[in-house]
Amino acid sequence: MGDPRKTRKKYKTPSHPWQKARIEEEKALVKEYGLKNKKEIWKMMSVLRTYMTQVKRLIAARGKQAETEKALLLGKLQRYGLYQAGVPVASILGLSLRDILERRLQTQVYKKNFARSMKQARQFILHQHITVNNKTITMPSYLVPVSEESAIGFVPTSTLHDPEHPERVIKSASEAKKEQAVEKKAEQKEQTPEQPNKG
Repeated sequence: MGDPRKTRKKYKTPSHPWQKARIEEEKALVKEYGLKNKKEIWKMMSVLRTYMTQVKRLIAARGKQAETEKALLLGKLQRYGLYQAGVPVASILGLSLRDILERRLQTQVYKKNFARSMKQARQFILHQHITVNNKTITMPSYLVPVSEESAIGFVPTSTLHDPEHPERVIKSASEAKKEQAVEKKAEQKEQTPEQPNKG
């Protein structure tokens, strides 16, 4: 059984440490979804892999037990908006990592305009400003069921509960575009090597 005090690792690291395409993709996902590090990607990937493994096994399985397990799994995926009733079960095998990342509380808080950026959304959650269904959630990786999407809000006692709070002012689309353009220019400047002086 092992030592109950020591928790087991709940994710698998990549089989090969140096794969340029994967590293670049992970880097982009960390930036896009405001993740702390690549470990969060691997955790979500493990969740997706678990669902895939279960679906593959249940598609091939027959019998009453298999049907019960299939119904439970489909019900769970339906609650998270990852499966729609009436669609073939095999369609679950087409789920991507982005589908899982979109269900994270951090992503939902940002998409609902409660925060100005993904990183700010993470900060609000960690600092106990966000509630889901009247429960304070401090895990940015919490997977939000579809039924709880409308129940996301600020803690009533939080200063951010006030819509006029300075941190809740959402920038206009033009302002956001300007900021993105400035960031892009700064990134390009960093990536472009300096030309040596010919003098």
